[in-house]
Amino acid sequence: MALAMPPPEDAILSRRDELLARLRAILPERSVIADATARRAYDCDALTMYRALPLVVVLPETVEEVRAVMALAGEMNVKVVPRGAGTSLSGGALPLEDGILLGMAKFNRILEIDFDNRCARVQPGVANLAISQAVEQRGFYYAPDPSSQIACSIGGNVAENAGGVHCLKYGLTTNNILGLEMVLMGGESVRLGGKHLDSELYDLLGLMTGSEGLLGVITEVIVRILQKPQTARGLLLGFPSIEAGARCVGAIIAQGIIPGGMEMMDNATIRAVERFQPCGYPLDAAALVIVELDGAAVEVDCLVERVEDIARGEGATTAKISQSEDERLRFWAGRKNAFPAIACIGPDYLCMDGTIPRGRLPEVLGRMDELAKARGLRVANVFHAGDGNLHPLILYDASKDGDIERAEALGADILRLCVAVGGVLTGEHGVGVEKRDLMGAMFNADDLDQQQRVKCAFDPQHRLNPGKVFPTLYRCAELGMMHVRAGQLPFPDLPRF
Repeated sequence: MALAMPPPEDAILSRRDELLARLRAILPERSVIADATARRAYDCDALTMYRALPLVVVLPETVEEVRAVMALAGEMNVKVVPRGAGTSLSGGALPLEDGILLGMAKFNRILEIDFDNRCARVQPGVANLAISQAVEQRGFYYAPDPSSQIACSIGGNVAENAGGVHCLKYGLTTNNILGLEMVLMGGESVRLGGKHLDSELYDLLGLMTGSEGLLGVITEVIVRILQKPQTARGLLLGFPSIEAGARCVGAIIAQGIIPGGMEMMDNATIRAVERFQPCGYPLDAAALVIVELDGAAVEVDCLVERVEDIARGEGATTAKISQSEDERLRFWAGRKNAFPAIACIGPDYLCMDGTIPRGRLPEVLGRMDELAKARGLRVANVFHAGDGNLHPLILYDASKDGDIERAEALGADILRLCVAVGGVLTGEHGVGVEKRDLMGAMFNADDLDQQQRVKCAFDPQHRLNPGKVFPTLYRCAELGMMHVRAGQLPFPDLPRF
């Protein structure tokens, strides 16, 4: 997965002074960052093994300023990379040396809370968790809850179609948003959806969700808020083997039980979590499954007994049931802190993000262990077991020669394995630059051409977040695209079919 980004364009680099002058004419001085040291803070996202110094960083505060920046970039033919909180794990916000890094951190206000219509209108820089905190006094919350929810922004969640531990029952970001406002490459502002639940014609809202910043810059989001369930209880289930834990996951779903959340981690992760933030996890378990059941109290009590029986039938050696809200939250605290906890057992790690059919879990986990041994590396596993979204954490040491390359190679091995068993390259982290060169393992040339035609319809010059998602980028003309401008086709004398 060697990284190759588009080379800097000398024409833009030579016009940097002109670009800076024009940006300062439309933005406050504080919103244009040109100093090299200050720009260094934006040279990567959470995928830290790849870095690039942006040409300039801009931090607009209003939609009008975003439109002006995008219009200027279109006029001067400058690339633009949108950035939220920078928590992307796939390099989706990796800047370009000849491009504007458009940071949306100052768009951090909740604009409206509409309890009657069960929605909230927020700016893209609002942190995921802040939405739930803003509505909790009325018994509501926002369902998608990535592990980074205390920091990740809702705009970035939309761009990557983020999930979280409760996405099994309540869906990903795409299932929990109702509307968007976005700015296109030329500066046009477009609204999609609204407070209503559905609309006719093309599902452009669905198209934008998960588009990774390639089609437009999100400036506002209308999210769906849900009423908290009457009660929720958690179970900690320890198993003597990974295979037994994986079988239990499948057995619970097969019985028609859809938990609010169902997560799994291996012994390496259990031990790391207990060192980082003790939660009472069983250190002798080879696998730990965390199950949360929510709803009416009488229903939850019944389901807790059924799930415990299923787990015992699959060989569970530990079955601990939460007896209070504090204990339930403590069960989840370890899972939410699993990624930082891995620092206890390795100096560096690469977090992968493949998704597989649930029934293939035992096979895939065993095969991943073989792949890791072949590369001379270790893998700690933590994943959304209920929907088959794997997050293997590949442990390596960046200070050792060749370790980064081995980690990348093992990551590619794992993702190819996911596709081979009927899964996909990403469940919620996105393609970015991390999985870009593996797209051919999942899509053929015709598939990729059709996807790029969508890109061309929104961004004909490929100036918005280029170098991401597509392993080979074609000019729109090479894909047979024709674009209407001012209501006219470029060749009006040609026959139309």
